[in-house]
Amino acid sequence: MNYTFSSKTRNICLALIAIGVLSLVGGFLTDAHRTWPSLLLNSFFFMAIGLGALFFMAVQYAAEAGWSAAVKRPMEAIASYLPYGAAFLFLTLVLSSLHLNHLYHWMDPALYDKTSPDYDEIISGKSGFLNVPFFLIRTVVYLGGWILFLRAFMKKSAIEMQGYNVSNWKSSQQLAAWFLVFFAVTSSTSAWDWIMSIDTHWFSTLFGWYTFAGFFVSALSMITLITLYLKNQGLLPEVNDNHIHDLGKFMFAFSVFWTYLWVSQFMLIWYSNIPEEVTYFMDRFANYKFIFILNLFLNFFFPFLVLMRRGSKRNYNLLFFVGIVIIFGHWSDNFVMIMPGTVKEHWHFGWVEIGTMLGFLGFFGFIVLRSLASRPLQNKTHVFYEESVHHHI
Repeated sequence: MNYTFSSKTRNICLALIAIGVLSLVGGFLTDAHRTWPSLLLNSFFFMAIGLGALFFMAVQYAAEAGWSAAVKRPMEAIASYLPYGAAFLFLTLVLSSLHLNHLYHWMDPALYDKTSPDYDEIISGKSGFLNVPFFLIRTVVYLGGWILFLRAFMKKSAIEMQGYNVSNWKSSQQLAAWFLVFFAVTSSTSAWDWIMSIDTHWFSTLFGWYTFAGFFVSALSMITLITLYLKNQGLLPEVNDNHIHDLGKFMFAFSVFWTYLWVSQFMLIWYSNIPEEVTYFMDRFANYKFIFILNLFLNFFFPFLVLMRRGSKRNYNLLFFVGIVIIFGHWSDNFVMIMPGTVKEHWHFGWVEIGTMLGFLGFFGFIVLRSLASRPLQNKTHVFYEESVHHHI
């Protein structure tokens, strides 16, 4: 059973891409200082959703999970966006290193010159780690490593679809174990480089985990949305209420996990009241108060209260709506992570921000749906296919 990428759906994606292109072009011509952070935000956010899907797929192999075999193709399709998202992000970072924007304050050479009035002793002290060549080398290692692992998984998946192959599955399990080790390190260090270094004077030992929790629950929500979309199209007949329930439980659990990290990071900094730490939250509470508080509602209170009931996780329409709220909520969380350090109090939420987000969403949808249409949705030769078909909780 195959998915057909209809011309109507394709045209919707292309229309959203056109909106994004026009928004970026118009933004760069009218207010580039506002547009660059929006490009960084969306490049990172959608790339991270693809990475989160790859991580979740690797966890299924490493844990020898049988239930997820029926929803493996949505995971693969979402992960297939990773190389494209990586290209957008890498281009943005390279242009930043060429001083075409001011996303990363620490890239200013004057900060390291003791004869300059702009000399910053704190930033200069971090120059062993925060320097452009090493920054770009690390970026290549992160993105290149993730893409190589993705390609290896996809090759093994293609072999898997050719016939029942236990040795290939065991090989995939070993690959997953290596990926998880690589991911455990790079998911945190990349967050330090790309996001936390925007506020160069500030640091948090929880930031890597916090960033991971945000993009992972977004990836879980996207997997759920794609699965429900395919079910609505009359596809994935082997996916039953129990699979959807499990996806809903993951959305619920990692929304709580994200909140735990949010509270831990905020509470410890607030309680210790150290000047170089509290400035991070003071700036956000002073200039981004509404969206700062809204994030906590969208990313915790709403999914927690709605998904607490068993029936909510089996209500397809309700779960679809919750997934949309969670994805938008974590997009806005990334907004608050990036904008205060780049545009300060001069932030906007207008046609540039909305248009860029819609453009990336359209491109993301185009790549994911094209991937779904390229291969059969059912993988009956998966070693756990029968277990997944009869999954019941």
